Amino acid sequence: MNRKEIAEIRRRFNIDKNAISCVRGCYVNERREIVSTFNRPLLSFPQEEAEKYLAIFKRTLAGMPGKNLIDIEFRPDQVMDDEEHKLLMGIRNTALTVDQGVERLFEKVIANLQFEGHYLILLMHDAYDVPFRTKDDQKVDEINEEVFNYILCSICPVKMTKPALSYFAEDNDFHTRESDWVVAAPELGFMFPTFDDRATNIYSALYFTRDAAEMHDEFIEAVFNTDKPVPAVVQKENFQTLLEDALEEDLSMEVVQTVHEQIRDMIEVHNQDKTAEPLVISKREVTGMLESCGVPEEKVVAFETKYDEQFGLGMPLKAANIVEPKKFEVRTPDVVVQVNPLRSDLVETRVIDGFKYILIRADEGVEVNGVNINIGSAPAPAEDNGAQYMSEDDCPF
Repeated sequence: MNRKEIAEIRRRFNIDKNAISCVRGCYVNERREIVSTFNRPLLSFPQEEAEKYLAIFKRTLAGMPGKNLIDIEFRPDQVMDDEEHKLLMGIRNTALTVDQGVERLFEKVIANLQFEGHYLILLMHDAYDVPFRTKDDQKVDEINEEVFNYILCSICPVKMTKPALSYFAEDNDFHTRESDWVVAAPELGFMFPTFDDRATNIYSALYFTRDAAEMHDEFIEAVFNTDKPVPAVVQKENFQTLLEDALEEDLSMEVVQTVHEQIRDMIEVHNQDKTAEPLVISKREVTGMLESCGVPEEKVVAFETKYDEQFGLGMPLKAANIVEPKKFEVRTPDVVVQVNPLRSDLVETRVIDGFKYILIRADEGVEVNGVNINIGSAPAPAEDNGAQYMSEDDCPF
């Protein structure tokens, strides 16, 4: 799903715009025991509570596609006869009304998910009358293309609050508010099926993880039984290691700046189209960047060879997973320099008198611990003015 399609579904989570028929929940303690379950129409909740549930579902579709929101692809044979896919289809087709399927999904999650503490599994069903859109993207509400039936699952930590002084309006005074269990923002979840090209795609699910470094592979295997995606953090680390191993002493500040700037610019241009899939970078594009900044041919060849070994022959990489467009950092064991990514040209490296330096051009506005300082030239030595100094023996008086 692209950003525009995700945004269209997220707009459904409004008290006046959804057609959520049912919300089911399963509260689990730290011993993987079910504490309670519920099954209620969304309209049966007080409006304030309903809005809280909608906010949780909306958060489950938040984040960056390819990083926090990951497409899970089912193979054709799985769609035909795979147990996991059949379970998801059954839950979706019956709109959560059949207890057996919903309870089976809860059991799978509880038995496999590695999660510390209490948590709440939320499951909802929605039916979206997809409005027709013209070629110039104008919505025609009177014409519906299809009804998009889908389920969305959110898994939220349930945390104990700390006792604190709170204001009690009934007696206009402050008292201690006792500890209580509170539902936090979702850590992971999924939507099935996906809304690709504004239509149902039963060959795919959209998986959400709040922490891109923690994919919960055990959950993906139990619920989807598909290949586990490589976390964005791991992809970035692998790419960085690849550059270091292939280029060795030719991996300079200028090379890293060039790769970062060119990929950042490509992401910026690509993101102007909200209907586009996440940008991917090919091996050939990266080698072109290396060649443009003078990396020796043998090191470029080494990069190409190691790239195929690390990522697979012809496999592209998601651009946002290997470069952080809004971050440029220079680090030594004792110093960390954060640089505006658009002004990485202000930083360079030099070797002066045998010592290695990181140089930062500072034209104006330099602060140290919040104090504005002046960077000027050292005081000039006192001028001689041709004066002659004599000893007492040379004095004529």
